[in-house]
Amino acid sequence: MEPIVPLTDVENFAEGLDHAEGICVAPDGTIYCGGEAGQLYVINPDDTPREIANTGGFMLGLAADGDGNVYAIDLVNSTVWRFSPDGSERSVFCTGNDEQSLGVPNWGAFDADGHYYLTDSGGWGEQNGFVWVQRPGAQAEVWSTESVNFPNGCAVSADGSRLWIVESYPSAIVEIPIEPDGSAGARRELCDLGLAVPDGIVETTDGSLVVSCYRPDTIFVWHAETGLQVLATDPRGAIIAAPTNCVFTGEDRDLLVFPNLGRWHLSRFRTPYRGVGCFYPSAARIAGDE
Repeated sequence: MEPIVPLTDVENFAEGLDHAEGICVAPDGTIYCGGEAGQLYVINPDDTPREIANTGGFMLGLAADGDGNVYAIDLVNSTVWRFSPDGSERSVFCTGNDEQSLGVPNWGAFDADGHYYLTDSGGWGEQNGFVWVQRPGAQAEVWSTESVNFPNGCAVSADGSRLWIVESYPSAIVEIPIEPDGSAGARRELCDLGLAVPDGIVETTDGSLVVSCYRPDTIFVWHAETGLQVLATDPRGAIIAAPTNCVFTGEDRDLLVFPNLGRWHLSRFRTPYRGVGCFYPSAARIAGDE
């Protein structure tokens, strides 16, 4: 399968990261990513990374709100932290609820109303994953128990009607409807990904889904009409090296940026697609104050 984007078009930058996995873009375009020893990095205007906080854990998924705060999932501490934009202030955003703590929190995504959807992957091959939701001003609650196969990256659809999820083992792209009352609908498999290990997912304006894979060193794009295609790949795993999550950036949102868990840099390339953009509810809305 010939890639849509040749490897020669992929550029590495932000060298010196500690095996970054999570990534997000704030409303002002600032890129943040995490490290495997609990680091939170911001990418400077000159494309160099700068550590602004450290929890001593392992940072997975990141998300930002409308005020530029960063919500960082810490696997080791089983906590979603909220950081101020400069990293100087840290508070607990989510640890589960009074009856159940976070288990293997992996990736979180906001919708327009401030609901935070969080995958809890469970054990590898144990089929005990599920999805939380933390509603504004409330404790987290189990939202869906139908995505059991190591639910990993997720994204709220542009129209807010469903949650896209990549399941890592067995691997697939799935969707779960977000019903009008906020409850979860029935899981539906969109694409079987075979032996791939998908990690991140983002939506494009034409309805495609871009999926970054820990294995192989490949980024796929899927559409209901055209099926699965290779967007970019690296047979040697030197430039694209275990890409985990991905985000669209740039004025036209056609620049795909992703961390490489297998190495120490971010990568980026122009695509023929445009990302739909993230939801950025205000901190007040997330807290239930508006």
